[in-house]
Order: sequence, then C-alpha cells, then structure tokens
Amino acid sequence: MNAVEIKNLSKNFGEKQAVCSLNMSVPMGAIYGFIGENGSGKSTTEKMICGLIPKSGGSIKLYGKDYIDESVRASMGVLIEAPGCYPSLTVWDNMMLQAHNLSISNPEKEVISVLKKVRMEGAAGNKYKNCSLGMKQRVGIAMALLGNPTLLVLDEPLNGLDADGMRIMREVFKDIVRDGTRSIIVSSHLLGELQKVATHYGIIRHGKMICEMTAEELDKSCRCFVALKAEEMGKAKALLEDKYLKVVKDEAEYIRVYDSVTPEEIVSYLYNHGVCVTEIQTDKIGLEEYYIDLMKEGK
Repeated sequence: MNAVEIKNLSKNFGEKQAVCSLNMSVPMGAIYGFIGENGSGKSTTEKMICGLIPKSGGSIKLYGKDYIDESVRASMGVLIEAPGCYPSLTVWDNMMLQAHNLSISNPEKEVISVLKKVRMEGAAGNKYKNCSLGMKQRVGIAMALLGNPTLLVLDEPLNGLDADGMRIMREVFKDIVRDGTRSIIVSSHLLGELQKVATHYGIIRHGKMICEMTAEELDKSCRCFVALKAEEMGKAKALLEDKYLKVVKDEAEYIRVYDSVTPEEIVSYLYNHGVCVTEIQTDKIGLEEYYIDLMKEGK
C-alpha cells in the first residue's frame, strides 16, 4: 500500500487546466521530491492532496483511503506557501495555539518536542515577526510536525535556510521516515539539497507527470563524464571536440567529456597532440543537470 496514490488527477481554473490526468505514487516511508518549474502544477497538486482546493477529476487515496476520509485528514501535516502564524505572538504562543487547535492532549510537551527537532527551542520566546526567513520556515515545519502526522506535505520548506538549517532539515526528514510508516512529499527548487535526502522523485511539467523514479534509478540514469583542465584550454577543447561526441565547458571552467572514455585515454590523446593535462577526474551529473536536460528534451 502506498502513502499516496493518485490516478488521472485534474484541476481546472476556468478555461485553464493547471493539472492534467496526473498519476502519482508515494510509497510508505518515502521522502518524495516533487520537482517542476514555476507554474507546473506542483502547489496545485499539493493543495488538492491536502484538501485545500477541490479537484476537477480523478482520484486521490491516502494510505488506501479516500483523501477526504476524516481519519487520514487528521494524520496529515502541511506547510504550503507560508505558516499561518500571528506576527505579534511569540513562536511559543503560535505553536501552543496550533496545538490547541489540533486538540493535542499534552500541548506543552508536544511543542517542546517539535521545537527541539527543528532546533528552535532557543527562539521560542521570539516574536514571529522578528524571526528571519529561515527561522520562520523552521517554525512552519515544526507546526506541521505537531500531532505526529503520518504524511507531511511541504511546499518549498528549504527556502531561506542557511547551510546549517538545511543540514538540520535533512536530519529531521530522515528521522521522520526512519520507521517506514511515515512519508514526506517535499517540493523544492534547491535540487542539489533535495538530492541529498529524497528517496523518490516525481517530475511534473505543464500539469502532467513526466516521470517518477527512485533515487537508485536516478543514479543509474545520470550520465558519467570526465572533467579536466589543461595548460592550453582552448586547444584542448578543440582537440576533444574533434574526437568525442559531446564536449562542454562547465561553470567551474572544467572541460567535460560525455563519452565512453577513460581519463587515461584523454590524457594520452592530448599529450600526443602537445597539450598537458593539469587536472582530471571522473564524475556524473546530479539531479539538477538531469532535470535541466529532461526539460530541454521536452522542449
């Protein structure tokens, strides 16, 4: 049984179709990276899963039950767009208010627990309006964690976080799904960070699911390349372009060779043509480059 099972989901806003016959499967215990460009339908899909807007067609099942079933609705934690906090109240008071809204039996203990998880216990007395963007994001995630939900739906939760904040969130996400009974859907444009934590991916474009894959399948699909620097970069690139199918220069000023070739072969080939290689290594593209290539193919 999957945590989320969506079949032929659609959403129309007047004559505009925001989501079109979308199918999506989120396994139990997954951290599902939901990826797409602005306007692709990510947030609309997440809002339908959470029951915040009605669907136009199709079906949504959560843990085998219809998504409007009260038992599954009560076991969801949600952060979409921004946490619903009162600016003039403290972090603690906002958390306590939400805990009471959820009828949590021991709200003080619960609030202390979730604030510790997101490393915000030291800022509990801060007014929400005085919190940085990253702190506000962590408060929103803490609110979504109240009540120990089995399914978390998080829209761009990494925005505004510094490097340490992102590390903390990765630890929190992995801890949440550790026992295999809880799942997370997380959308983000920070694909490098998402790749460090996601176990599954769904890529959406123009309201349609382009592909779904596991982290292992992504790893197998990512192309390998040889990256190098040489004493005469212009000459090296020209020589390599004459011999190999795809040669590009990346942002770090390395020449990349995408072909079935070893570093030793490249070094020997350039040396025989009077070019000395100063650095060379093998690597493979990450999620961000895979996604960009996929979007280019779609165009």
